[in-house]
Amino acid sequence: MAKFPEAEARFFRNIFICRKCKSKIRAPTLKVMAGKVKCRKCGCKALRPIKKK
Repeated sequence: MAKFPEAEARFFRNIFICRKCKSKIRAPTLKVMAGKVKCRKCGCKALRPIKKK
């Protein structure tokens, strides 16, 4: 996989994973930190950033 800024932003920027059901959610970082974003599937507010491999 090529490493250039556009691809990194597309894959990792503003993408979070639900800690409970492991679903992907795209949301602004400030809203997630403020607790205003919840998971669509389970309603949990515990989200973590996607891991870079």
